[in-house]
Amino acid sequence: MCVAALLKPFPSCQTRKPSANSQRFRTCRPRLAPMQSAPMKFSVTHLTRYQYEQAVAFSPHALFLRPRETPLHRVTRFTFNIAPSFKLTHTRDAYDNTLTWLHLWDRADALSIRSEFEIETLEVNPFDFILRLDATKFPFNYTPAEQFALTPYLATPFEGNHPLLRNWLDEHYVERPTETISFLTGLNTVLYCHLNYQRRDDPGVQSPVKTLELTTGNCRDYAMLLVDMCRALGFAARFVSGYFHTYPEDNRVSAGAMHAWAEIYLPGAGWRGLDPTHGIFTTSAYIPIAHARHTEEVSPIQGSFFSTVPVSSQLTTRLLIERIE
Repeated sequence: MCVAALLKPFPSCQTRKPSANSQRFRTCRPRLAPMQSAPMKFSVTHLTRYQYEQAVAFSPHALFLRPRETPLHRVTRFTFNIAPSFKLTHTRDAYDNTLTWLHLWDRADALSIRSEFEIETLEVNPFDFILRLDATKFPFNYTPAEQFALTPYLATPFEGNHPLLRNWLDEHYVERPTETISFLTGLNTVLYCHLNYQRRDDPGVQSPVKTLELTTGNCRDYAMLLVDMCRALGFAARFVSGYFHTYPEDNRVSAGAMHAWAEIYLPGAGWRGLDPTHGIFTTSAYIPIAHARHTEEVSPIQGSFFSTVPVSSQLTTRLLIERIE
């Protein structure tokens, strides 16, 4: 069965907004992200600089900055430019992401981490897959082997969230398709329609219930909400951190920041990306870096500094994503 024939990838949606005396509706349509009919090649430069008011010492830093390499993502060049003096060691984390450990020997009043790479992305059609026959309709069951392997991605890290999320969906996602891909497309669109994007620079992520209460969030909040909603419904889902090449006027991305989305495991299709911030399935414009059960496990730079006295710091980031013709 050809999955692409089952759905309209970018449907409009109606989000129910109940009040004390009436039901109000608003109709919206996800804005199309760049979708090309050919592979794409990108050049990415990402600079992160920490400035301290005096010299400090550093713990080892974990870096999740190298793109995930798959048959659809081919890294052709990657370099680090780091100061002060350093040593890098490369390994894989528990989720099989590329993890680079940064060891800094000297005290310094600044830490600069610059990564540069070129990558080819070959996922031209996000619906180019065939679901296993028993998974074409939702709900479906994972096999025992799949259940065992997917255990970390089926449970929520937010205690007590799932009943609340299911109740919200019963109210806001009433007319649900039975086809699996159409169901996920509709769910993704409902979140896109209900929430308002807002840049949030403080670390961490809001709980999914908090995001629904506020009806605002950044891409991390959107992604973690979709991940946990899918888990509440029985899908295995994971958080993904990466880069996204989009239009200059896109007001749903933050300058200088990486992007985030969700991946859902579908039998026969594997892990498929959905971006609730834009209401679409991921395309060749998305560059995945790392995935995990929760966003904080794959923050791009993780580490500490030490000082015998209180020290203030300032963070500066610059991100340039260019398409290479």
